[in-house]
Amino acid sequence: MTTPQTEMIHASAEGFDVRADSDALMILATAQVEAAKATQGAVTEIAAAARMAADSLAAGGRLIYAAAGSSGLMALADAVELPGTFGIAGDRIVVLLAGGIAALPAMPGGPEDDADAARAAVAAADVGPGDCLIALTASGYTPYPMAAAEAARAAGARTIGFANNRDAALFERCEVAICLATPPEVIAGSTRMGAGTAQKIALNMFSTMVAVHLGHIHDGFMVNLIADNLKLRGRARRIVMAVTGLPEEQAAHWLAVADGSVKLAILLAAGADGVEDAQQLLSAHHNKLRPSLQALAR
Repeated sequence: MTTPQTEMIHASAEGFDVRADSDALMILATAQVEAAKATQGAVTEIAAAARMAADSLAAGGRLIYAAAGSSGLMALADAVELPGTFGIAGDRIVVLLAGGIAALPAMPGGPEDDADAARAAVAAADVGPGDCLIALTASGYTPYPMAAAEAARAAGARTIGFANNRDAALFERCEVAICLATPPEVIAGSTRMGAGTAQKIALNMFSTMVAVHLGHIHDGFMVNLIADNLKLRGRARRIVMAVTGLPEEQAAHWLAVADGSVKLAILLAAGADGVEDAQQLLSAHHNKLRPSLQALAR
């Protein structure tokens, strides 16, 4: 049996436990950097996945993450950021985690082998043709995400697979296959390290591009954020100020008129004739700020 890349021995593993602390930590840091580079070889596939996911959301579907173990934590971290950062409604995001969210933080290993539980979770979530399921597994052979991908695809959903080994079995079950070919782990098989780092970066790239396609990013600003605390309300004001050139007092005024909506506040500041007019502009331009501003300037 061929040893998967994620289980191979790292070149610096011999004697690792007796190295000086600074030497051992430098090996770990270097390995993380090398793992991160794996994302650069998957840009084309990540782009295709983001477009597919954005299309599903734009049409009223959901993003459904399915994973186990460390990959499940990466999926969960990505999923829970989407509502606050990009204003994507929480009911449009689903996380299917082997063993269930209630199993955290113990995260027992057994549930990742339970393919039947994955199929049941997909059925219980009523996954269908409008949805997009993202399956993650470092090895590429974990039964839970593989079964979830199979069940989702059979139900007509779009499917995306992330794994860290080439020729992973998961890829046969997904429309878009994203291989993050990370080097062997310093601690063999500890995929929470390099493989997890690469998955986290790739998911950051993926979900950010989804937000771009949905019109939630403008000039590097998160213009669809949910400003529900002091820090984010300050960020919302700074975004309006940066895009419009207005001073803080006026930016705060338009945000108040727009009930905290950054996009609407910017359009109002740019001359929209009231909130309803600004909303109609956004609706006519697929919720995207740039073409809405361009239309307003004509």
